[in-house]
Amino acid sequence: MSETPTRLSVFKTYKLYVGGKFPRSESGRVYEVVDSKGKWRANAPLSSRKDARDAVVAARKAFGGWSGATAYNRGQILYRIAEMLEGRKGQFVHEVADAEGLSKSKAAAVVEAAIDRWVWYAGWTDKIAQVVGGANPVAGPFFNLSTPEPTGVVTVLAPQESSFLGLVSVVAPVIATGNTAVVIASEQAPLPALSLGEVLATSDLPGGVVNILSGKTAEIAAPLAAHQDVNAIDLTGAGAELARDLEITAADNLKRVLRAKAVDFTADPGTERLTAFLETKTVWHPTGSLGASGSAY
Repeated sequence: MSETPTRLSVFKTYKLYVGGKFPRSESGRVYEVVDSKGKWRANAPLSSRKDARDAVVAARKAFGGWSGATAYNRGQILYRIAEMLEGRKGQFVHEVADAEGLSKSKAAAVVEAAIDRWVWYAGWTDKIAQVVGGANPVAGPFFNLSTPEPTGVVTVLAPQESSFLGLVSVVAPVIATGNTAVVIASEQAPLPALSLGEVLATSDLPGGVVNILSGKTAEIAAPLAAHQDVNAIDLTGAGAELARDLEITAADNLKRVLRAKAVDFTADPGTERLTAFLETKTVWHPTGSLGASGSAY
């Protein structure tokens, strides 16, 4: 009787997600990712400054099409992301459990909450303008309308501890409102973020709308905070000292800054992050007069 041959496991190669593609780090560097017990899980790309600049170029290229899409269409795409995550839930439960030291049941609850959060933000895409925009009363024969518009390219420092629910909670509102994002994954637990890139690539999301980098947070964030084509930065995943330094650097081109603070990602997210990276455009338009009576339309 012949012996059953021993099968070697196929280890997953994690890559960056930039411009809708999966490049290795430009430098060729990697770093070891371990689970909550210190056991090796994978080698993740160690992003360089060049990778960060490439991600900004991709995000800027995608901004026109994404911001110009209808809010309804953006909502459909965000919902599609949730659909795809639902189909790969088992993989993310495994990665979140390893990354955060959770039991399988608790990790499943986290992943399900993250999927639900995509659906929640998908529903807001065509409603936020009604909440924060409107018609303004003015003294004169004019319509005066204020409407929200996306800020542009946003750098997002993902939370360090909440590797998946926190990640979704900071990325989804940025793109739901028409911005594009350069995301720096959790330094110690980047695998759920890198796997999310694989979901985004198959979810009708145009390449470049979300770009995901892994590596040393401070090393990648510094050039992005100084980049003249980055319009805003979310400092959620930065410690107090790093956040202060990045905020000072970001002032050079008047970036919008969402300051780092402790957040309970399991709580109702509200609309704060949806409005954090929106600008308000106000338009005046004459109403015109109808005849000698002075009535107007």
